[in-house]
Amino acid sequence: MPNIRPISDLRNYTEVLHEVTEDAPVFLTKNGRGRYAIVDIDDYEKARATIRLMNELAKGRRSGETEGWLTLEEVEANLGLTLE
Repeated sequence: MPNIRPISDLRNYTEVLHEVTEDAPVFLTKNGRGRYAIVDIDDYEKARATIRLMNELAKGRRSGETEGWLTLEEVEANLGLTLE
């Protein structure tokens, strides 16, 4: 169950911050609508890393579609994994 609080609860911000844990953000509402999320720093860093990874995968896919795909042998050679 998500933890949803009105933004006015930030008057007592220490209590609100104690409710924020990893995998359990606190969502703040303003005028009855979702407005902000307070997340654990580890969750924030994981989300950023996931976004970066997804962007790199998308770049690789676009490159493969426009410039052609590499064969397994070419990938191994580029990574220095060729077994002789």
